[in-house]
Amino acid sequence: MEEVIATSAAANSDNAHSAGRLFPASIEDCTYTSCYCEENVWKLCEHVKLKDPAELNRCYVVFISNKKRQVPLWHQRASKRPDRLVIWDYHVVLIYLHQDLGFLVYDLDTELDFPCPFKSYFAQTIGEEKTLKPEFRRYFRVIRGEEYLREFASDRSHMTKEDGGWMSPPPPYPCIQTPTCQNNIQDFISMETTVGFGTVVSAKALWDMFSGVLKPP
Repeated sequence: MEEVIATSAAANSDNAHSAGRLFPASIEDCTYTSCYCEENVWKLCEHVKLKDPAELNRCYVVFISNKKRQVPLWHQRASKRPDRLVIWDYHVVLIYLHQDLGFLVYDLDTELDFPCPFKSYFAQTIGEEKTLKPEFRRYFRVIRGEEYLREFASDRSHMTKEDGGWMSPPPPYPCIQTPTCQNNIQDFISMETTVGFGTVVSAKALWDMFSGVLKPP
């Protein structure tokens, strides 16, 4: 993994510029609300669709979670630890297939480059599964960008406390809903293969999909 990071570093400074015609140039230019990663990525997909609808075919949304809803990820801006670790209940990123640079990860909560080459992101943010206790091992639900825009819905009830207040202030825009659904976020967070949209895979399978070993679903 160290070699992957080293060989990727020289190209990192050009990544945002190369994809800048389609994506916001920086995290600060994105529609962003802390603790609502699923909506931040939905808005990023919406941005791509408005710029060039055909490019949604190159976009993949990835939910990261597990049965315990305890997923360790490193280099997260919310971390207060020296190793920059955060244990999320779930997290969501977008992966885009750039015609020249390959797969790039758009994580609106990362301290790494935005975007970051997939291999570098995987090495630094996800890391080795074998070093983790079983309850912390991550699974990944991979959904095509177009399907995510069409199917995802959230009434934000998962972010409310027992007294009706917010765990974290919600986005200023209306809830994301479809013509037939007001709330299905739990189907996306779930890593059960019999529910939800897309394909649920292990960390190794995710690596194989986006490092060139296999084709994404």
